[in-house]
Parts: sequence; structure tokens; C-alpha cells
Amino acid sequence: MIAAVTLLILIALAVAPGLIYRLGPRLSRAGLTLWVRSRFDPAVHGLPPREQLDAHRAGPPPPADRSEEIRAVAHDAWEGDWRSAAAFADAERQDWDERWSRLEVLRQIADESDAWLDDWLRARPDDGTAVTVHAQVLLHRGWAVRGDGYAHDVPAGRMARFMVQLNAAMEAARKAAELAPEDPGPWVVMVTAARGLGYEHDEFRQLWKELVTRAPYHYEGHCQAMQYWCAKWAGSRRLMMQFAERAARNAPAGSPLAGVYLHALHELTRRSGLSALPSSRAAKDLLESVARSLNQVPGEDQRVHQLRHLLAQYLVKVRRYDAALEQFRLIGPWCGAEPWTKERDPVAAFDLARGIAAMRASQT
Repeated sequence: MIAAVTLLILIALAVAPGLIYRLGPRLSRAGLTLWVRSRFDPAVHGLPPREQLDAHRAGPPPPADRSEEIRAVAHDAWEGDWRSAAAFADAERQDWDERWSRLEVLRQIADESDAWLDDWLRARPDDGTAVTVHAQVLLHRGWAVRGDGYAHDVPAGRMARFMVQLNAAMEAARKAAELAPEDPGPWVVMVTAARGLGYEHDEFRQLWKELVTRAPYHYEGHCQAMQYWCAKWAGSRRLMMQFAERAARNAPAGSPLAGVYLHALHELTRRSGLSALPSSRAAKDLLESVARSLNQVPGEDQRVHQLRHLLAQYLVKVRRYDAALEQFRLIGPWCGAEPWTKERDPVAAFDLARGIAAMRASQT
């Protein structure tokens, strides 16, 4: 009986492909998958074959020389030499996004073992870079204590330790800001800590003003501020979306900043499902504008790989299939990222989404 029903669905869809979208939720996921797999040839649409799909990574690995550089810095640090870490961070003082990513590498190294960071701080107590990394470590450890749950689910003891750590991070970041007044890094730490410490809107806006005065398009700073303005912290859906839309529209060429809008949509859909996506013509047009902006980001920027997966899913959902297909072509065989990794079979979920985009796009 089930096989017969499935066969009828396939026959009907072969005759009238548009029926799949009119049926909507009445068509089972299994029926949809069967239809796509029976008609979708990836090669015809410029996509890699199913056999090449890789759910272990979001995109291609970073260049070998960058990976080797990071391994060398980590090795030196764990061997007790902090000077390589200091040189690695201070090699970039023009591109604040790149500098932040370097500081985050050092923070991750310190998470494994931080004796080298203590030595750095003792040797150079007035080094703003060292103090910023220290503030990042305190911040990250505080959030690790708290966990990802809602406040009412966090035990009182853990919440108390969380607040102690965040206050320490805030104090360290303020010291770093005095030592390195031009660096937005300490202000990113403060903006992030302010969310957990429950800063009022006016207090937060003062921190935000200091950050964007130094780096108007700082990607991580905007991501953390977007979280502050979301409903589960200090804002609302409206405030979060207003903030994210401004970021998307103001993103300069070559910056992944427009991706903040995708993070905001991810926040919406995590709470309410894909039905929460804005469905107006303006919202759909903004998604395509985000796609055009991300297409200008250099391919070696690792952040853009994660963003493309969210973008492709949302474009399919709002039926902008041509734009979605373009993103799937740019993604290639990689599918080790959300939203696919939230599914039981990430490869199948990814293949289904790109198949729908390809089959419904007006041009191939």
C-alpha cells in the first residue's frame, strides 16, 4: 500500500512538478526526497555528485601555511615561549577583523594551557594585547561555566560563578582598552560581557559607540551586539532584526558583515522554526542582497563558508531558487555545517535542499 502511494506521488509529480509546492506539508519528506533523487542530476546543474559530498567540513580547509603558522605558535606557547604568540597577534594592526581572529587563536591556545599567557603578562604587564587575550580567556571560561541554557535552567551556583568571571573579564577589558586605546578588541569583550551582566540599553549603547568608533564594520562585534538585542537577552525580535538589517545594508565590499543578518534569522528559526522567516518582498530582496555581498568576500575567509549554508537554506525556503542554486555551486561538496548537521543525515538533507533549488531554478 505504501509503495503504491509513493508511486502515485512520483507519477503525479513527474506530470506536474509545481504540485510539490502546492501540496506543502501534506507531502511527506520521504516522498519529496524520492522525487528529487529520481529527477535531480547534480552534474547537469554544475554541482558535484552525491558521492563527493563531505559532511566533515563547512568548506575547504584553510591554506596549509596558515595552519602551519598556528601550529608553530601553539607549540612555542606550550613550550613556554610567549614571544611567538605576541608577534603573531601584532603582525596585524590594520585589519581589525583579522586581528580579532588572531586573538581568538591565542585564546584557544590558552584554553588548553595558559602558563605562557601568565608569563607574558608578568613580563609585559602593560601590553594591551596580552591583557586583551587574558580578558577573552576570562570571558570564554565564564560562558563555559554558564552553558547554553536559558537563565532559569542554570543552577544558582553556576550562575554566580558566571557573573564573577564576567565581571573579571570586564575589568580586564577596561584595562586593555586603556593600554591599547586604538584597539576595538577590548570593546568586543565588553560588549559580549555586557549581555551576560544584564547591562541596560543606554549602558550598552555607550560600549557599542566606543567599539564602532574604532571599527565601524567589526564582524564579531556586530555578532555579539546582535545577540544582546535578541529577545532571549536584552531586546526583542524587532530590535534584533532592525540591528541586523542595518548591518546587512551597511556592509562594505569584501566584508562578511552582511552575514549578521543570517545569524539573526538563525536566532529566529531556532526558536520558532523556518516558518518564522520574514516573507515580505523586501525581506526576500534583502536576502539576495546579502548573497551579493557575501559573493564579494575573499574565498580564503573561513567565516563565509558557514554563512553560505544558512543563506542557501533560507533562499530555498523563500523560493529564491536561482540565488540559492548559485550559493550551492559556491559551496561545492562541503555540507558539514548548520543547518544540515542538525539533521540525522546531513548529506541527505543538503542534497535534498540543493536538488530543490536546482529543479526549480529558472536557469541552469
